Amino acid sequence: MKQEERKQMTIGRLLDATKELIREKGCASITMNDIMDRSKLSKGAIFHHVRSKDEIFAWVLHERLEETDKRFTAETEREAKTFEGPLSKIAEDFAALEDGQDVTNKVLAYLLGKDEDPAVGEALGRYYEQTARFSRQWIESGQRHGVIPDTVDAGKMGDLFVLISLGLRVRSSIPGVSADFAASDFTGLIRSLLQSHTR
Repeated sequence: MKQEERKQMTIGRLLDATKELIREKGCASITMNDIMDRSKLSKGAIFHHVRSKDEIFAWVLHERLEETDKRFTAETEREAKTFEGPLSKIAEDFAALEDGQDVTNKVLAYLLGKDEDPAVGEALGRYYEQTARFSRQWIESGQRHGVIPDTVDAGKMGDLFVLISLGLRVRSSIPGVSADFAASDFTGLIRSLLQSHTR
């Protein structure tokens, strides 16, 4: 087995074990020993790739974002160039934005509570930047394919979508909140802003 394949297998085991533990215990009570036991990886194998459980948690956030990007990219590479197909791939993840039990929402809420830790602050900054970059790229892709008007400012619109999605995620961790703006409204807002926007 090649070194890169072994690395990806190790990271996959780490992520799978960590997500299982988050579903069972939440983020705060998980220890590196829990992750070692669940993943069946040695301390050396884990610390060869990461420095802390918070770094693994950040990987969980990035993994979800990259999965969404892969689905979007695959849809845009299909023969028919439409707005609805790629939007549907992004919208598939929107329901999770409201789910207080979603692993990535739990991770985000946990890491936001630790933002004074420089490593966590840096990981959150990278996550925000990657999310904004993907959002901008998705809009620019739609513009190249002629399904989103060129008058849409991809940078500003992408950042707006990130802000709203983060707000939905944070709201999901507040118990008992009754909300009028849902993920389905977010999808409708995206559709409306991207297809009818004028400067």
